[in-house]
Amino acid sequence: MQTVKHNINIHEVGLRDGLQIEKQLVPFEKKMGWINRLFASGIKKIQLGSFVHPVKVPQMSDTDRLFTDVLKSGKKPENVILSGLVLNEKGLDRGLACGVEMFCMGVSASNTHSVKNTGMSTTEALGRIITMAKRAVSESKRVQVSVQSAFGCGYEGLISKNQVIDIVKSYLDAGLLTISLADTAGYAFPEQVTDLFGAIIELDNNIEPACHFHDTFGTGIANCFTAYQAGVTCFESAFGGLGGCPFTRISSGNVCTEDLVYLFMRQGLADLPDLEKLIELTRDIGQHLGRELSGRLYKTGLPNILKGF
Repeated sequence: MQTVKHNINIHEVGLRDGLQIEKQLVPFEKKMGWINRLFASGIKKIQLGSFVHPVKVPQMSDTDRLFTDVLKSGKKPENVILSGLVLNEKGLDRGLACGVEMFCMGVSASNTHSVKNTGMSTTEALGRIITMAKRAVSESKRVQVSVQSAFGCGYEGLISKNQVIDIVKSYLDAGLLTISLADTAGYAFPEQVTDLFGAIIELDNNIEPACHFHDTFGTGIANCFTAYQAGVTCFESAFGGLGGCPFTRISSGNVCTEDLVYLFMRQGLADLPDLEKLIELTRDIGQHLGRELSGRLYKTGLPNILKGF
């Protein structure tokens, strides 16, 4: 298959999906430092956190303050979008109050995962998310809606393609065009990625497809490349490959941002983040957490072959 080159956007979710399962709380000041280094790297979309109950996810207890202080600091480049994840109306209220620029919200195609993650069935969550998304749009906010467990569920196993398509159709009917398919359990494989993204892109030519893959079984980068070939334009990833959903059966890391940027750099794509700055940041994060992370490039450094890129 010949790859058609198109503009892509890296959505860095390390501060949210990367840190949410970390038991060692990262100090607010340290997070602020990492955010400023992400700005310097050229990442254009950064998820600062999620608006969840601090008892359930203590690592996210400073999300409101992060948005407020980052926006007040004046250090955010104009072309950078700050996103936040919301699960319910209260989270949306908090996000609107502290200046979230892009709201991410979604529904799991797995009813079991939906209940564990949000306390709501898939059907109930879908109605509430669409109402929330419309409210955010009415407040002139960007909105990305997602289908979680789109490629399989750690509890239910295979997820019907039609279940995913039905949720996407509901989003499109509501006028929501930025849609992410999330591989929450890490079950996706390239052929499935081609099929599912091809199906949703056919539904509406104006759709803005995004993807969120986990590397639970080692197929994350392959799935990202396949999604790129299928026409996906936005890729969610986390520095060092950190993270995982705490409400799925096996919590495993995201696709690593540095490794993903390297992949697209080798494809000859332009306007990518500064890979050396990302590697330096990830090394600092690994030192702070006191362990080796799952990413590869931050361990090996830049290969000599990149001198021609």
